[in-house]
Amino acid sequence: MNSRITRRTVLKGLGTAVALPMLESLSWAAPAAASTPPRRVAFLYVPNGVNMDAWTPKAEGKLEELPAILKPLEAFKDSFNVYSGLALDKARANGDGPGDHARAMAAFLTGRQPRKTHGADIRVGMSADQHIATTIGDATRFPSLELGIDRGGSTGNCDSGYSCAYSHNMSWRGESTPNSKEVDPKAVFDRLFGGNDPKELAEAKAKRELYNKSVLDFVNEDAKGLNKTLGTADQKKLDEYLSSVREVEQRIQKAKQIASAPVTKPNMPAPSGIPKEYADHIRLMGDLMVLAFQTDLTRVATFPFANEGSNRPYKMIEVAEGHHDLSHHGSDPKKLEKIKKINTFHTEQLAYIVGKMKGIKEGNGSTMLDNVMLVYGSGNGDGNRHNHDELPLLLIGKGSNTIATGKHVVFPKKSDTPLMNLFLALFERMGAPAKSFGDSTGVLKI
Repeated sequence: MNSRITRRTVLKGLGTAVALPMLESLSWAAPAAASTPPRRVAFLYVPNGVNMDAWTPKAEGKLEELPAILKPLEAFKDSFNVYSGLALDKARANGDGPGDHARAMAAFLTGRQPRKTHGADIRVGMSADQHIATTIGDATRFPSLELGIDRGGSTGNCDSGYSCAYSHNMSWRGESTPNSKEVDPKAVFDRLFGGNDPKELAEAKAKRELYNKSVLDFVNEDAKGLNKTLGTADQKKLDEYLSSVREVEQRIQKAKQIASAPVTKPNMPAPSGIPKEYADHIRLMGDLMVLAFQTDLTRVATFPFANEGSNRPYKMIEVAEGHHDLSHHGSDPKKLEKIKKINTFHTEQLAYIVGKMKGIKEGNGSTMLDNVMLVYGSGNGDGNRHNHDELPLLLIGKGSNTIATGKHVVFPKKSDTPLMNLFLALFERMGAPAKSFGDSTGVLKI
């Protein structure tokens, strides 16, 4: 084994490359800057707006008692900000008539007005994640990672004359080119931890499935050799990391077994590799995103929990009606209570992901949560009003101690502060500054 091991060392086996997390024992052989944990950014999206009364903290300033929907994040209260009053003007009609759901997702990361069409002539603009990825993406194996739960397409009429491309895609490489998200965790795992040679990758995949072996079985010998060079703390960290990779793979295999079991409704088979339960699916995809950040395979990710306008029922929390239908609540208290339950379910899954980040220790005594900037929110405010000001927005993580967190920040309604101003601030912290983006008017102070 080469004695000059760097933090970007990978364990290699047959068609397999398992990148390592940051290990202090290895940092001596790398450039000084490499021992500093990288910053990462992720954009997480929920559809149909929220019950704003149960979302918005009562007071501005330091976060004290959290409202009902944000209660699952109580343990991380000092590590995020609630932003009230940010606006997404390009999700408004602006003369284009109905179609707020399609515009909400299409404009959320672009700050551009999508062209109203359900044909092939779609147009909106490059998204914020891709602006960052095109600037710093060559520092990692994958410039960006696009994850999701609901499958999506780029054709058809999904919202009042708007193409399905707008309501199904969050990330856009260019004004007419959406980045398709991957919803199958097994495919994501294979992409992240497969080797570079397509022939070897196919051979390794077939062999693993034939003998039901873990990807780690092929790099076990390399891992044993590396372990001898590490200090006690790093030996433990390496073991914990490899255990987490194996756990994710085992959960994927279990999900595949469940999905392949006989179903009561033959015309509705469960997709192979995708967990049957919605919460399990979100959490597994979240785990994969965290693993990708931990191994520095990417520093940019997008992850919508559902397509915009989703009418998914939430029977697991005793909400049988569709989400979109309920969002048109007409101020009905019973419907608002059900919307609150759905919104709280989503923040519970978010809390799981944030907890994973909090539990991963990195250099300089920090955790992954200290070095990430995670935007969570929706392009709609109140789903009944279809308003695009007063957006529900969280910024989670400290961006390597460049963000003062633990606050509720309120922007005056009359100012109509663009959401894109927040993204300009994130661009600076990610090493991808821009003078403007979308409908921005300046860099937000965060």
